[in-house]
Amino acid sequence: MKSHQPAPQASSSAAPDRAGESLSLWALAALCSVPFVMVLGNSMLIPVLPAMGHALDVSPVQVGLLITAFSVPAGLLIPLAGALADRYGRKIIMVPALMLYGLGGLLAGAAALWLAKPFPYLLGARILQGVGAGGTYQLAMTLTGDLLPPGRRARVLGLLETSNGAGKVASPLLGSLLGLITWFAPFFFYGALAIPTALAVWALVPEGAAKGQPLGQYFAGLKAVAQEKGAGLAGAYLTGAVSLFLLFGALATFSDQAEAVYGLRDLGKGLALAVPVTGSALCSYVMGRWLAGKPERVQPALLVGLGLAALALGLIPFVHGLTWRLIALLFLGVGVGTALTPANTAVTGSVDAARRGAVTCLYGSMRFFGVAIGPPAFGLAAGAGWSPAALYGVAAALALGTATAVGLAFRPGRLLTRWRQGPAPA
Repeated sequence: MKSHQPAPQASSSAAPDRAGESLSLWALAALCSVPFVMVLGNSMLIPVLPAMGHALDVSPVQVGLLITAFSVPAGLLIPLAGALADRYGRKIIMVPALMLYGLGGLLAGAAALWLAKPFPYLLGARILQGVGAGGTYQLAMTLTGDLLPPGRRARVLGLLETSNGAGKVASPLLGSLLGLITWFAPFFFYGALAIPTALAVWALVPEGAAKGQPLGQYFAGLKAVAQEKGAGLAGAYLTGAVSLFLLFGALATFSDQAEAVYGLRDLGKGLALAVPVTGSALCSYVMGRWLAGKPERVQPALLVGLGLAALALGLIPFVHGLTWRLIALLFLGVGVGTALTPANTAVTGSVDAARRGAVTCLYGSMRFFGVAIGPPAFGLAAGAGWSPAALYGVAAALALGTATAVGLAFRPGRLLTRWRQGPAPA
């Protein structure tokens, strides 16, 4: 068939997919530190935003721009980072991006420390951080796909997702603790983590895919991937975006209610929010081990995860005590963790190394915008007078609709062909 022809040509003109290599424990630790550092980008500032607004003498809307200034460039540049990584190499994009992320944090901290009116400079530094964040976690996933054989790939992708979840758990606690020192301490913390992580990735992690493929051949290969595997990839992309949209929308709604309804403040509120995220992180790790070398389990895992998320969302309006609400949110986190690792595995295992960066980073961009849109969407619905039953009922229907789409469009035999066959010949 015509759609099958460009892939072998691309593989023969580029270096082989290096999926036969393994990673040392130090290299694995360096890779796993990347998603942990990246998830702190916004989450660690959330507990400190009121203190920032007071210190800077700006409105809540203005101080919220510190989140927007990071999020927009990061989300927009993720696909570009993937294409550049396919062209020039993974680490040559990823390591400078991590350095830029850390440098932006240090510049923001320095502006707050030394300038009388630092707010405009903080916005500029946060934009710089966002530019750096666009080429990080997704390229760590890409490198995992490049360097590991199918039997180990899902397991390590599960570890990366677990590290991402651990960052979500730790970030509000870290932000609160650093805020006790001073409101701008989190900015310096970014540099203290990101720059050593960049150096560790450069020194310890092998390079992945070949670089320098002619652009015409590269885009012809992407077109062939879209023709042959577009429906399956769309199902995986949709799973990632919707899962995180629902999780973070529900968490933001619970966060708004935590103090007024349940009397939770500061550390207690952070610990409560950590319950569903911890469940998601642990389940991602378990799923990585369960999926290892078993491509036939990917679609059932996606469907079970989305089904659990729908069930949990449907229950939330009908449980009112704090314990029962946290149990429902825990099941939501478990459902999301169950769905994300197979989606990650399907995306990274669906194409050869020559185009893995672009395909994986587009997936990362969809995930990123799911996280960014979830809280305001849930907030707008609540502000418009939706009842909890209506809000969570629509959310549950969205999860079930996504599961239906995955069930209809996801074809493991076609999407995961490269995973089953292993690396292309040189």
